[in-house]
This record gives sequence, C-alpha cells and structure tokens, in this order.
Amino acid sequence: MVANVKDLALRERAAKVIPNGMYGHEATHLLPASFPQYFSRAKGAYIWDADGNRYLDFMCAYGPNLLGYGDELIDSAAVRQLAEGDTMTGPGPVLVDLCEKLVGMVSHADWVMVCKNGTDATTMAMTAARAQTGMRRILVADGAYHGAAPWCTPMPGGIVPEERAFISKYKYNDAASLEAAVAEVGDDLAAIFASPFKHDAFEDQVLPDPTYARRARELCDQTGAMLIVDDVRAGFRLVRDCSWELVGVRPDLSCWGKSFANGHPISALLGSDRCRAGAEAIYATGSFWFSAVPMAAAIETLRILAESDYLERTIRLGEKLRAGLAIVAERHGFTLRQTGPVQMPQILFDGDPDFRIGFAWAEAMLERGVYVHPWHNMFLNGAMTDADIDFALEAADGALSQVRSSIASLEPHPMLMALMGAH
Repeated sequence: MVANVKDLALRERAAKVIPNGMYGHEATHLLPASFPQYFSRAKGAYIWDADGNRYLDFMCAYGPNLLGYGDELIDSAAVRQLAEGDTMTGPGPVLVDLCEKLVGMVSHADWVMVCKNGTDATTMAMTAARAQTGMRRILVADGAYHGAAPWCTPMPGGIVPEERAFISKYKYNDAASLEAAVAEVGDDLAAIFASPFKHDAFEDQVLPDPTYARRARELCDQTGAMLIVDDVRAGFRLVRDCSWELVGVRPDLSCWGKSFANGHPISALLGSDRCRAGAEAIYATGSFWFSAVPMAAAIETLRILAESDYLERTIRLGEKLRAGLAIVAERHGFTLRQTGPVQMPQILFDGDPDFRIGFAWAEAMLERGVYVHPWHNMFLNGAMTDADIDFALEAADGALSQVRSSIASLEPHPMLMALMGAH
C-alpha cells in the first residue's frame, strides 16, 4: 500500500479549519481513501504527494497541465513578468498581447475578456448572451457540467429554485430534443450551451454529432440566440482552435480555462462581434483578473501550441495507451469501455454498475505509481513519452491481475452509492 502518513495528518488538520477538509470537491471525496489529497511538487508528467510518493499523472490537475508541469520556457516567461509587475492598478501591456494572440488563433473570435476560473467564463457568457438578446432562457444539456456557480453547480446545497428558474435542459447530441426545448422556450431564448463533446462524469464519453451541432447553430441563427461552446475542459486539447471547428460549427461565444497558460491561473471568454454589444454591457471583474504573470505564461504557452507538435504527439500516445489497455484488460478477463478523444480518455468497466471494479483498479494503479481516476475523464499532456505509456501499461497489467484475484471480495464505495441514489 502507498504510505500516506503526512497526507493523513494534513487531512486531520484541514478538517478543523476547512469545511469538509477540502470544501465540497466531490472528485476528491469520492476517491478511494488511499488516494492522496495533498501534493508537494510536480514536474513534467509526474506529481509527488506529501509523503514523497511519485505518480505518473493522468489527471493533469483536472486539465490545466497541457504541456507538462513546470515547463521551463513558460515558467521563465512568468518569472520575467513577475520582475516587472503582476497585480497592479491596471493591466500590463501583456493583456493586449494575449488577447491579440487568442483572437489570431481562434477562428470565431473577434474579442476576449480574461478572468480566473472556468465558472467565471461560463457565467460571463450567459450574462453577455442575455445582455445581447434581451432574453432570459438558457438551454444546457442534461448532465453537463458548466461550473460551480448557483445557476450551474451539480450539487444542491444552498441553491434555491429561483437561481435556476430560467435554465432549461435538452439531451446532448439529440437534435430533436434541442428543437423541442427551443420551441418550449418560445421567444425568450438567450443562449444554447454545448460542451465540445459529452464528457459527463460516471458515463461513457460521446463525440458530437455534426447534425446536432449544425442544428444548434441554425436554431441560434433563426432565433437570435447566442451559441456558446464551453471549451474550458477541452480547449486546445482537440484542435488548435475552438473544439467545434472539428464539426464545422462556429459559436458566438466560447469559454476557456484550465490549460491555455499551462496551469497558471487564468481563463477567458472569447466572442464574435455578434455578441460584442452584450459583452460591453455587462459588469464583470475580479481583483486578480488582470494579473500580468499568468498572461505572460499564456502567451508563451500559445506560442508553443502553435509551433510544436504537442497535439499530434498526445494523440499518438493516447492511441497507444488505448490499444494497450484493451489488450491487457482482455488478458485478465475484463472488457474496458474507452471512450472520448484518446487524449482525454474515459475508462470504465463493463459489468461494473456500482464502480467497484473501477475503484479497485484505480487503487491498484496508485500502488504502482500511476494516478488514474475511476469515473472522471482523464488527460494526457505534452510531456508524456512512450516510456511513460509503457510504464502505465505495465502497471495496468499488474493492477488488473490484482483486481481479478480479489474481485469476489470487492465492495462498492458507500459515499458514491449514496450520491448515485440521490440522483
């Protein structure tokens, strides 16, 4: 078993001064108890927990690590800017440089508003769409995650119905469902939200049907509503542009975060001139939104994205991982459901409705130095190598052998079962 003495001590201290010890971050609370919650350092494709255990990290900080932890070129750009100034009375010149860079890379974008978190970006998108259209209703796909604000959080605590009174649902990838939702809303439609692909937790991932994506664009054109692609999780992981360029559809607004500064804290709302007036009409700000250091890191990250083969390499390594895992799983009598883009894999087990096999596999992988997740999509990053994938496949072989030998005694995760029962 992985030693986690220091991690457990930190959890005990945190429980006294932090609600739930780690807020309400269910992705942490629902992991096996042996999974570390605190990490001391990270470099390239690896993280080290508070006890010094090293893991090949397939979560990539839940997405921000795109090119590798501690990339020297990106961090050097951040340090140079820090010497000049970071959070000042107004933004540095790097704000304009960054916005010009993003507009130059993202085909639908004519303007940029920077912020800090993905929730900031999605909430600004909703507000700008309402300001632009004068309408109230927002359509979101059932089960989709768009952040932690009251209008979109998946958890019910502290939320009153009025905060979601103008949020309506449709089924992702179902053009008929979307049409019905638009018809029900009538002439009060402000925006349609869409994820780049269906990447909901606990489920197989599904790539977007071009027919559905095109219909979303047509419905917005017909009604005057804004089409919003929430690219916070997938931005620049699928293509060097907005992710729906892959299906030939351009939104009016797109939300970005996590990876475009390779882990430095910044996010953004990008939009076309079709929604410029709405963006100019809203009040949106934050004390640290104009900090210059993350902008400098983002500019260098975007340069590397444009000039390197990071995307092609992560796709190739993702294909190698997917093929290798299928072989290893079959060897031990398991069938994996590996869905979604290979560089953002979701890995679930057939015949595992309560996730007990997935949890046991994740824990066995952790013991072998590989950090995987039993129900959330994962990520590859540009620092990973063929040797890393070979290491992961070797670990998977041993982990699945261990799970097979103990499968009769596996128990479901009680907190997960309570959550699934509530839904």
